[in-house]
Amino acid sequence: MDLTRTLIIGNSGSGKSWLAQRLAEQLSVPWTDLDRIHWLSDEHSIPRPRNEALGMARIAADEERWVIEGGYGWIVSEILPRATALIWLSVGDEECVANIRQREGGRDEQDLLLIALLEWAGSYRQRLGSSGFAAHQQLFEGFCGAKIRLEDREEITALARHS
Repeated sequence: MDLTRTLIIGNSGSGKSWLAQRLAEQLSVPWTDLDRIHWLSDEHSIPRPRNEALGMARIAADEERWVIEGGYGWIVSEILPRATALIWLSVGDEECVANIRQREGGRDEQDLLLIALLEWAGSYRQRLGSSGFAAHQQLFEGFCGAKIRLEDREEITALARHS
């Protein structure tokens, strides 16, 4: 699989950032998290204007080599033609919620942003719009380059070890 320009998609809590960081380190390429492009703040409460976010994503994708990860199908669809590989982390919603709880362990359970994130991750397979399961499946099926769908943590870890 040609990982020169690798795009990783999936639900919140699926392991996109974890895998992207490891692949980028192994390949000595830059890693872009689409959360940093989509959101103006680290709290993920203020979205960046759409055209500005798309422009930033295109700049990242214009590089010769990269790993880009995120769940925003409306951004992914714009940069997908530049990708040489597509990895879809199709982890179960319950596992994604558990991963977020583990990752965010120090946050207050009453934190409204955490509650919203957990609800978001738990609704991946029912969610409409470009960030849901059906939209990611459509992106995956329409991609003509090298692609792989990983459905659990063991498969994701194995790919990280063998890349």
